[in-house]
Amino acid sequence: MEASIRRSLQILLIFSSISLQFFSGLSDDSSSSKKKAASHATSHGSTGTKVAIICFALVAVGLFSFFLFKLYQKKKREEQYARLLKLFEEDDELELELGLRD
Repeated sequence: MEASIRRSLQILLIFSSISLQFFSGLSDDSSSSKKKAASHATSHGSTGTKVAIICFALVAVGLFSFFLFKLYQKKKREEQYARLLKLFEEDDELELELGLRD
């Protein structure tokens, strides 16, 4: 079960990185070369901001995925512990029906 979660997290990471590449490519406006030359000095600052925002978003998605994975592990561990307790708990009704106990 953990392997399938790891696989889905890997697919999510790959999908998010590919989609971020598409979004950054689509947001590039190349309508006029004069505007491009005039705004060349400010584009370096906005590119750095875009990279910082994308890195922050990737870290946030990674941390959120890690949190969900740990929550899932905790839930599964509690379920397995409950099954173990149920397996080894004494069943008085069964013992009475079989006549093993008075």
